[in-house]
Amino acid sequence: MIVTIMGNKNLFFRAWYYFRQGWSTYFAFIFAAINTLTVTYFLAIEKAPSLQAIFPSFIQYVVIITGIAVPLLILIGYLHYKKTAAFTSEAEVIVESNPFHYKLPKEGWNAEVVFPFYLALSTMMIKWSKNEKLTDDEIKNLENLQEKMNGLIRGGYVGNPKKNFK
Repeated sequence: MIVTIMGNKNLFFRAWYYFRQGWSTYFAFIFAAINTLTVTYFLAIEKAPSLQAIFPSFIQYVVIITGIAVPLLILIGYLHYKKTAAFTSEAEVIVESNPFHYKLPKEGWNAEVVFPFYLALSTMMIKWSKNEKLTDDEIKNLENLQEKMNGLIRGGYVGNPKKNFK
């Protein structure tokens, strides 16, 4: 039996995703930076007198390299997103592999407001083309959809959003 939480979402894969994000974004990044600074200083700079004159202590090395690296890496990140085809290609792959670009999510404003509205609108158009009137239930459904749309326009939620989104 698959362990589930909050409907049909698989707990194992959700935990695995959160683990990978925490590891790659924070844990691995921090330790890679510490490792790089330590290795480069103690294996390269400490052995080269000319470099040791520029970086007399490990702390000064960290401060100087951080002062250079952070702006440089911000520039590289900017170039990655804004000036190269790299991010565009990444986004294309994500769109191609995302199942929600090919099916409607079970929850959210698309499933609860937009597509029910499209369906109601198409029903209205068919009835009008046949010179038929809307039933009271169809009118109530449209009014309910309008209330939901107004709520979304005002910045509200539809359905049951998770507690941490409110």
